[in-house]
Amino acid sequence: MRFMQRPVSAPQQAGSPSAKPVAAGPAGAATQIITKGEYLDRAGDCVACHTEPNEKPFSGGRPMATPFGNLYVPNITPDDETGIGRWSADDFYKMMHTGVSRDGTLLYPAMPFASYTKVTREDSDAIYAYLMSVPPVKRPNRPHELRFPFNKRELLIGWRTLYFKEGEYQPDPKQTVQWNRGAYLVEGLGHCAMCHTAINALGGSSESKEFEGGMIPNQNWYAPSLTSNREAGLGNWPIKDITDLLQVGISHRGTVYGPMAEVVYNSLQYLTDADVEAMAVYLKSLAPRDTEPLPTSQARLVQPAVMEQGRQIYTQQCAMCHADDGKGHPPSFPPLAGNQSITMASPVNSIRMVLNGGYAPGTAKNPRPYGMPPFSQILDDQKAAAVVTYIRVAWGNAGTPVAPNQVNELRKLLPE
Repeated sequence: MRFMQRPVSAPQQAGSPSAKPVAAGPAGAATQIITKGEYLDRAGDCVACHTEPNEKPFSGGRPMATPFGNLYVPNITPDDETGIGRWSADDFYKMMHTGVSRDGTLLYPAMPFASYTKVTREDSDAIYAYLMSVPPVKRPNRPHELRFPFNKRELLIGWRTLYFKEGEYQPDPKQTVQWNRGAYLVEGLGHCAMCHTAINALGGSSESKEFEGGMIPNQNWYAPSLTSNREAGLGNWPIKDITDLLQVGISHRGTVYGPMAEVVYNSLQYLTDADVEAMAVYLKSLAPRDTEPLPTSQARLVQPAVMEQGRQIYTQQCAMCHADDGKGHPPSFPPLAGNQSITMASPVNSIRMVLNGGYAPGTAKNPRPYGMPPFSQILDDQKAAAVVTYIRVAWGNAGTPVAPNQVNELRKLLPE
């Protein structure tokens, strides 16, 4: 997980702009700006990080585990003492655009300012107006708990030099209005690249490898490549299947689970059909960077006894929903045959689904989702590895076998 810094409320400077949004025209105009800001805030999924379970929205305090220690998200309600009540619209835009807090402190990049820098001033002001309209909550911010030397903020100067490029999104004149809208949402407020791009030991990512997939640190989920036909490349997906996956959480091509299910639940389900379609158009256009032909079935690499054990477990536990031929009953029960998320080089997500189970998000267009039960208490490491191996190589799937020790490593991470 990347770094994030907690905004610090400094005393109001004499003569500084008023922090509270003031309507320049009729009250209806101010209401429209706040409504727009609420929509954009949803697009940025701000509530997911800035709200701790069972606490008031945006009141902060949620711990974010990183390889460098714990970060604690800030209170961004308009409380004057513990939130951002004394911030001006200029302060807020500076934070979004430059990654610098009101008092000049550099933000840790778990706050996705490297993406939010692309947000326009008009949209930033609308989000600010919305946040200033929510009920203030007096909840002091917790200091971060980062190991040395990562607790030294001066190191962020080097990080910013390597990984941060400041600037609002500039439309591509060669592309359509719809494509540019999708690019603005995906690259900016959606900050999709934060998960779908591998992060190195410094907590940074290479622009040249953007959207090529990677492990999400400390969450132990793999965010698949959006540019590879071997993973989640969307070039051959119908637009409707992409929009359904983003907005509904299920489609005829697959279902979202894990961190992506949270994104759909908290954010994407609330976007307009036009905006979701724009995002789909942009994602579908991402240039494929994996030009090698898809491999053929790897069943020959599996010992016959393991294959048979996996088949028997699948027949007993899985076939009722996913069908004997692996084609499932979409969209409620996703197909496993020909499913690229099953055959990715990393088997992490497949193993986690067998061990943990999970639900697609409950959304407005899918209010009662079907779920998958956990099998961690039923299947030992060998049996779990056998059934995951089976679904990765059966029906012509081109995945590779899974070893029991790979299952065991993830099992150790499950909550007791």
